Amino acid sequence: MTFRPLHDRILIKRIEEKETVKGGIIIPDTAKEKPQEAEVIAVGHGKKTEEGKVVPLDVKAGDRILFGKYSGTEIKLADEELLIIREEEVLGIIESAKHSAAGGKR
Repeated sequence: MTFRPLHDRILIKRIEEKETVKGGIIIPDTAKEKPQEAEVIAVGHGKKTEEGKVVPLDVKAGDRILFGKYSGTEIKLADEELLIIREEEVLGIIESAKHSAAGGKR
């Protein structure tokens, strides 16, 4: 099944945290907070301005993002728990060290 969000909405899948911390302590499910890091699965075409122009989104499918703790609407699609959020709820894009090292030289 294919799903494409409308306008400035983004379909994301949470990236689960590891169950064990560095000290070897296992964190029970009841003590875990929902992760705020996710992979972008699909994006809408963009937000319409008052003039009717479509402004494309800054995120794209495959990006890893951070988003607000209470953001979005949870949905279940093809037995997967996903989240639909608006672009304004994205706090930032996580860039890989390899990508940022190459582009960060001055």
